[in-house]
Amino acid sequence: MRQISILTTLFTLSLSMVYAVVERKYTQKEYIDQWKSVAVSQMIQSKIPASITMAQGILESGYGNSVLAQKANNHFGIKCHEWKGATFFIDDDKPNECFRNYRNASESFKDHSEFLTGRSRYANLFTLKITDYKGWANGLKAAGYATNPKYPHLLIDLIERLNLHDLDKAAIETSNPIEYIANTSGANSSAAASQHTVLLHSNNIKYVVAKKGDTFFRISKEFKMGLWQLYRYNDYGDRKDVLEEGDIVYLQPKRRRSKHNSTFSVTNPISLRMISQLEGIKLSSLMDKNMVASPDDLLNKGEKVNLR
Repeated sequence: MRQISILTTLFTLSLSMVYAVVERKYTQKEYIDQWKSVAVSQMIQSKIPASITMAQGILESGYGNSVLAQKANNHFGIKCHEWKGATFFIDDDKPNECFRNYRNASESFKDHSEFLTGRSRYANLFTLKITDYKGWANGLKAAGYATNPKYPHLLIDLIERLNLHDLDKAAIETSNPIEYIANTSGANSSAAASQHTVLLHSNNIKYVVAKKGDTFFRISKEFKMGLWQLYRYNDYGDRKDVLEEGDIVYLQPKRRRSKHNSTFSVTNPISLRMISQLEGIKLSSLMDKNMVASPDDLLNKGEKVNLR
């Protein structure tokens, strides 16, 4: 009887530990800190304002604390529609509605971008200025993303109250850099002197976003790094020292695999070299994982790229 009692106690403790993990509550700061770099990366790739992505994620998931976010990793309330993946059923506008169920929250952020870029009813949004978060907020409601008549106001309030528009500035040129990570040791000893915002990629790598007229040489001097380091970290090889506005420039070595995603789904023409920069994975590692002749060949829509 004593042995059974001990086993029962252990089982109860195990269950309580599982539920404690599932029911973990994220604070406002924790949620923003965890997903802001993903929102910025999605803005660079898909031209959706990072402020809008973050505000929608916050509103739809309650800072990652909703049942849908906790149980199905769905941070944007996207329903099944033509979805062929795993599903999750929960009461919403109607009882027992079908929602998309993701393996991890990173997939939810990526699918949110694909959802907006892949549907004609959202096409007018991409004619707006990318910093026009108010236009985007109103356009999402007009296109039928949400039924709540206050949806645009709620998004705009979050963006302005939490300064989420600063994330948009992190993806384009800004004259007022903002520190997004506390420790920049190894990149620059004086964060206040930096002309670029230092961001932390979801693959745990520090990077900056190039401004108009930037070069690797200029950035190497700003962060007191060797030019060869930036070339190596960004798989630049022997190409000319030219950067385009919006390019990701890593200040640390990229990883050999993705921390969050197993594959990358191609939605727009993109090369393996571009994916290497977006995902923070070494180009040589991606070449080993995928049967691609040249890292600069454009991949077709619908192709899958292995990230692990």
